Amino acid sequence: MDISIIVPLYNEEESLVPLVEWIERVMNNEGYSYEVLLVDDGSRDRSWSVIEELSQKNNNLKGIKFRRNYGKSAALNVGFEHCEGDVVITMDADLQDSPDEIPELYTLIIKDKYDLVSGWKKKRYDSTLAKNIPSKLFNATTRYFTGIKLHDFNCGLKAYRKDVVKSIEVYGEMHRYIPVIAKWAGFQNIGEKVVQHRKREFGTTKFGMSRFINGYLDLISIMFVSKFSKKPMHLFGVWGTVMFILGFISAAVLGIQKLIASINQEPMRLVADSPYFYLSLMLMILGSMMFLTGFLAELIGRNSPTRNHYLIQNKTNIK
Repeated sequence: MDISIIVPLYNEEESLVPLVEWIERVMNNEGYSYEVLLVDDGSRDRSWSVIEELSQKNNNLKGIKFRRNYGKSAALNVGFEHCEGDVVITMDADLQDSPDEIPELYTLIIKDKYDLVSGWKKKRYDSTLAKNIPSKLFNATTRYFTGIKLHDFNCGLKAYRKDVVKSIEVYGEMHRYIPVIAKWAGFQNIGEKVVQHRKREFGTTKFGMSRFINGYLDLISIMFVSKFSKKPMHLFGVWGTVMFILGFISAAVLGIQKLIASINQEPMRLVADSPYFYLSLMLMILGSMMFLTGFLAELIGRNSPTRNHYLIQNKTNIK
């Protein structure tokens, strides 16, 4: 199969029919073999009824329905598990992503050998000052910390090589960072394509301003998990040791100063009266706690079923 198109949706009953018809028209014109996976993320409207009706008319359409709303990441992850196409396209169900972009995205994956191509909605029709500035800051911060030169990490229109989606796991609200997850999984050839952004025709947006706050928290999480999930002691142990040593040296200096003053019979206030004593004590306690945190994380990691799970690209002469 050439293409799998995964469409996560939540309360999008009005847009499903025109979206599926548009996709079908593009696929037939290009002669692709394809499937469309509509993942209903616990919609409360008639979205699932519409999906059932469409699936009876179109054998290329498949539907998956959650019992409740889990979020876009969960919908994408389930879609990745069930897709079969050599190239996987993800797009939103609100008709703001154009299916006409699919042939070019497919070409970039197959002929230009990209592992992942992310859309860039360079010209937007829903931008407001309150959304535009936080979005630019969010994307700039992500570019800086990850080294991935994309302008729009959160664009729903993306294309993947099949190996990519079968090698990664998306959870929580990590759909914003799929390029980051793919990079840390070893897929380095990540590209970008300017895509058309269309005005929303039906319904309302499902995302508020909280996504920018959550986005930064998720960035911290993904950076930590990517770098230290298999070696947490390298983070907690190092910083814990540094903090404990600094605290111990500070306490020792205070003690030596008190001892010298006592020997020379010089007046000196109690060690406990110095604010540096409590700072030293705090550093030693925090250092010990961080070290123990790293130790416990190592014990948990060694009992993880994925502790020796590594992605293998190719094999040769191995039976």
